[in-house]
Formats: sequence, C-alpha cells, structure tokens
Amino acid sequence: MIDDTNTQSPRSHGSAREVFLAFLKLGLTSFGGPIAHLGYFRAELVERRGWVTESQFSQLLAICQFLPGPASSQLGFTLGLLRGGWRGALAAFVAFTLPSAILLVLFAAIAPALQGPVGMAVIHGLKLVALAVVASAVLGMSKKLCPDRRRQAIAVIAAAVVLSLGAAWVQLLVVVGGGVAGWLACRNLQPSPGEPFPTGYGIRLGAGLLATFLLLLLGLPLIAGATPTLAAVAEAFYRAGALVFGGGHVVLPLLEEAVVGPGWVNQEQFLAGYGAAQAIPGPMFAFSAYLGAEIPTGHAAVLCALVALVFMFLPGFLLVSAVLPAWDAISRHAATTRAIAGVNAAVVGLLGAALYDPIFTSAVTGGADLAIALIGFGLLALLGRSPLWVVLWCVAASVAMQAAGLSIH
Repeated sequence: MIDDTNTQSPRSHGSAREVFLAFLKLGLTSFGGPIAHLGYFRAELVERRGWVTESQFSQLLAICQFLPGPASSQLGFTLGLLRGGWRGALAAFVAFTLPSAILLVLFAAIAPALQGPVGMAVIHGLKLVALAVVASAVLGMSKKLCPDRRRQAIAVIAAAVVLSLGAAWVQLLVVVGGGVAGWLACRNLQPSPGEPFPTGYGIRLGAGLLATFLLLLLGLPLIAGATPTLAAVAEAFYRAGALVFGGGHVVLPLLEEAVVGPGWVNQEQFLAGYGAAQAIPGPMFAFSAYLGAEIPTGHAAVLCALVALVFMFLPGFLLVSAVLPAWDAISRHAATTRAIAGVNAAVVGLLGAALYDPIFTSAVTGGADLAIALIGFGLLALLGRSPLWVVLWCVAASVAMQAAGLSIH
C-alpha cells in the first residue's frame, strides 16, 4: 500500500515575500545562461541562506535535468516550493522571470524602429550572437552529455534525421528514439539513489498534477487552430515547453518550428530576439515573452506575451511538481537512467541541427560574418566570458562594418 503522506518536514519555513525578494535579486543579476544560474542558486540559497542541504540541491538538480522543461527555472520553482509552499514556488517563478520578460517585451516594441541601416546592422549582429552562443552550447553539452561513442552516435544520427526530414513531427521522433536507443545501448550506466523531499503533499496530488499535464498536452490542440489566436499561442508554447529536454538553448529548434514554421514570426525577428535574450539576466525561456509580443493575434502584445510566457513554463512546473514526491522510487530504476541518457544525447543532435539550419544559414552570408561569430564563440568557449560580452562584440562589429560601407548582410 502506497503511503500518500509526506512525513518529512522542511529544514525551515519561509514566507513568499522572502522567496520573492531572494529570487528578484537573482533575476536581476543572473547573467550567463542556464549553467551559470545553477551556480548563482547554489551560492545564494545553499551556501548563504541555507534553504536546502548540498545533497538536496544536487538531487533537485538531477530531477530538473531528468525532466523536460527549463532546468534552472524548474530548480528555482522547487526551491521556492520547499521554502514557502505553493505561494513560494509562484513567487520564485515571477521574481526570477519578470525582469527578463519585461526587457524582452520592450525589445519587441522597439524592434520595428530598427529598420534603418544602423538598426539592420544591430539586428544582424544579434543573429551572429545566436550563432556564437548556440555553437558554444553544442560544444559544452556534447562534452557533458555525449562522453562515449554510443551517445555520440545517437547525437549524430539525431542531427542527420532532423536535417534530412525537417518535418515538425521529426523532433518528437528524435527525442523518443533517443530514449529507446539509450535504454538499449547505455547498459553500463547505473542509477543514483534519490531521497524524499518535504513538499507538504504526497503521491496522490502528484498524480493529479501529472494528469493535468497530459490533459493540457492532449486537449489544447483540440481548441487551437492554425491562425494565431490566444488558444493557438497557448498550445504552441505549451507543446514546446513539454518536449524540450535539456532546457536552455535546446528550446530554440522547438520554438522555431512552433512560431516560424506557421509564419507567425519571420526568421529575422526570431533570431534577433534570441540574440537579444543573451544580453539580459534571467531564464532563457523568457524569450517566449518576446515571441508572444511579436505574434499578430489581434490582442494586446502584453497579453499575448503573458500567455506565451505562462504556457512555456507551465508543463515543466507541472512535471517537476508531479515527480517530486515519487522521485526516490523513480530514480532507482536503471532503465530510467539509460533512457534519459539517450534522450540527452538526442537533444544534443537536435541542437546541432538547429545550429546549421536555421542559425548558420540565416546569419552567415560571407567571411566577415563568420569571423565575427568565431570571435564571439572564442569569447565564450575559450575565454569563459559572459554572453553579454558576445552581444556587445557582435553588435558593435556589425555596426562598424556597416558604417565603413562594408555590407555583411
């Protein structure tokens, strides 16, 4: 018989206000992308504030990497949940995401004014930022998630399938196929035991949250049409958030398929917004607010941005909340460990395919473009600089080339 209670108590309770202020600080200062966010969280919430133990933090991170969704934001959500209950979880999400979302919606508002030569050079520079950042992400993820030949082979095959077929359903096929391949091929991997968490709720509520996740995933397409209505926007971003394993930059090809594929946003707008997202603190998935503001639904841009933002994050939060009470049992299965290793390898291939098309094919039109992007890549991968430096370099170089009369786009 399954015990539906959670008898463990949190180390200490906090208020939603305390959680909000802590994550607002992080949302205003956490530059550097998802990996850097984990370091900020650990320094602020484990070492400085002592909200959770080092072991608990590591297990929470494992859960968030195991599930689809934005890993750093899911981690923040669960830290807020353990500290301040459901209100704390909501406070963590709002405070960490709001600064970047506001900045990106403002960028969407001023983007139409960037139509002159200098403005177009800025936009082109942001596209080169996307190239440098994603190339660095592919390199870093491949080292971590594809450390052996079996997983490297899964990644290469996944990239080849995506580039060859290119249909919307192929990305889901690649993720599922990666899981099966990992289960079959990665038999040397062993699970690490988990531990219960003081969530304040049990497996029964977790099952209800999982059912809600599935109901929305299957039900939203029934009410969404091909035209960009609010319902269609909600479905497109929910689907992307539900399928993105690995978080961070891996969301790029899923969002590109969701909004560029049907013609809601053009590729230039898409890549410019993605480049701008590198210059601000907070979660990468806040990029969804920019895209929502750009989609012509007939409603206010802020409303559409809010719908896109909420439904982008919602599936990851539902899943992590559903799994948390049962993590100890789930993490003990070797099959789970092998399957998720295969999925992670497949998403490296998925991101590698996106690096070539649409990013490289849209951003690079000559040797000058490639040189600027390579220097930006070196700033990230070799010198360890923040993506903010890459934004400054690529945009400045693009504007300088335009001012010198040397068109690079």
